[in-house]
Amino acid sequence: MNSDRGAGSKPAISTFARRALLRTGLTGAAALGAAATLAATPASAAPAAPLRHRPGTPEEALRELAAGNLRWRTYRERHPDESPAVRQSLTSGQHPFAVVLGCIDSRVPPELVFDQGLGDLMTVRSAGEVLDEAVLGSVAYGVLELDIPLVLVLGHQSCGAVKAAVQADLTGEPLPAHIQYIADQIAPNIDRTKEGDARVDSTIDANVRAVRARLAAEPDLAAKVNEGRLAIVGARYELDTQRVHRVA
Repeated sequence: MNSDRGAGSKPAISTFARRALLRTGLTGAAALGAAATLAATPASAAPAAPLRHRPGTPEEALRELAAGNLRWRTYRERHPDESPAVRQSLTSGQHPFAVVLGCIDSRVPPELVFDQGLGDLMTVRSAGEVLDEAVLGSVAYGVLELDIPLVLVLGHQSCGAVKAAVQADLTGEPLPAHIQYIADQIAPNIDRTKEGDARVDSTIDANVRAVRARLAAEPDLAAKVNEGRLAIVGARYELDTQRVHRVA
């Protein structure tokens, strides 16, 4: 963009000021509302609780997600970071440790699958983890503005969006309204070397790999990866076992 301005133009907002606005703008209104609610609650009803350690590296973030998924699939959930102290701390800012780009499927909510709580994950969800500018911008916001060290692309078993894309590819029949856009984005990743359910299952993994590769190719994200400050990982959730495992 051209930075030249006429004599009567208003001064440009500095990069520092812009980032400050981005980091705080979304929490300002929530802080006002929370303050009013807390003011109406007796202090004795909200005992302070120590805030747990926040993963600060890609490796720590991956370990935390793995530990949370183990709790989930063994029915030992802790439902962390829901205490009054955490809720109050989040009125002034947020420090999530992972971006999870997942599907809209109601059976795969990242906060539950990884047993995380308020302020822990920045979740971005679209059918089949499809990337468009809004989704990409949301992921980039988490990494570039909040310094989140991990992006996890999370596919899942029996993905309806992938099934629809495979079926449309086989029949040639268009899908309703905007659903066709989703199928068109997934279509290049269809594994046509397999048939039936195996084709759908293989395409789920191929789609995760493709989305991860696209994110890793973004220059701003790639620079963070090269510096060791970010990992972009593909993974898959199995509905029958509730296990999350990496997609190589």
